[in-house]
Amino acid sequence: MQNIVVLTGGVGGARFLEGMRAAHPDTQITAIVNTADDLWVFGVRVCPDLDSVMYTLGGGIDPERRWGRQDETWNARGELERYGEPEAWFGLGDRDLATHLVRSDRLRRGATLSQVTDELCERWRPGIRLVPMTDDEVATRLVVDTPEGESDVHFQEYWIRYRAQVPIRSLRYEGIESAAPAPGVIEAVEGADVIVVAPSNPIVSIAPILAVPGMRELLRTAAAPVVGVSPIIAGGHVRGMADQLLGGLGLEVSAAGVAEFHGARSGGGVLDGWLVDTADAGTVSRIESAGIAARAVPLYMSDDDTTRALAEDALELARPLAGER
Repeated sequence: MQNIVVLTGGVGGARFLEGMRAAHPDTQITAIVNTADDLWVFGVRVCPDLDSVMYTLGGGIDPERRWGRQDETWNARGELERYGEPEAWFGLGDRDLATHLVRSDRLRRGATLSQVTDELCERWRPGIRLVPMTDDEVATRLVVDTPEGESDVHFQEYWIRYRAQVPIRSLRYEGIESAAPAPGVIEAVEGADVIVVAPSNPIVSIAPILAVPGMRELLRTAAAPVVGVSPIIAGGHVRGMADQLLGGLGLEVSAAGVAEFHGARSGGGVLDGWLVDTADAGTVSRIESAGIAARAVPLYMSDDDTTRALAEDALELARPLAGER
């Protein structure tokens, strides 16, 4: 595989990219990263998924939490709490804050998010190209029932402040209608030999990327096969809150359910192939009946070897599909 494109976001996506880079260190890998999690808070622009991928591949991620900086301190957050700031629920670590300050300064000076991401990566050297899904501001927002009543909240508030424990009424990607793919996105997809949907949250990581105007059609007409890795194993998420979001929106919480949510390319969706865990091997026939080639392999990325093996499994699934395009 000469050119690999990965649609990704969050912890699972960052970990998967580690395996892909290890498996193919000399291959051009482009990660198209979700930015609908991004938000302005305390005057700085925070890009959680971009930073999780950048820190993970650059060796700066907290190895236990798998988000934020290693050896982090929280002095600024503590001071914000003492001032009684209502947004102090958003945990800005002191080391992490430096990244947000640099990004925000560059954006205010007129740089695009893509340009700022390239600049930040000059320090972290992730070994692959990181491309935001769009340079335009998009926000995942939810209408939820909180103890204070019905509220329209940013996804980060739902996830951090309410710990994904409040009922969901609806979800939208604010600003998506006027967004455009960031520079490099179209070229990467059109030049790809394989496109992989990482085991990232299907609702708040992958769906926003696909919702950028033109993205679904771009994938549907791509010459490369599109294969994905299930973020759901045995009816539950590995990390994050995919099951809360899927269930809260009335969608089936299963590996097969997520495959059907993305849909087969032959039926107007985006997938040619889908990997499920061996625990979900019984769903392979159902997925294939929906027009998506499926295979059951170990999906738990418990160490470097299993993570690399999963990346290879995704590419192995794609190889015979490439000849069918």
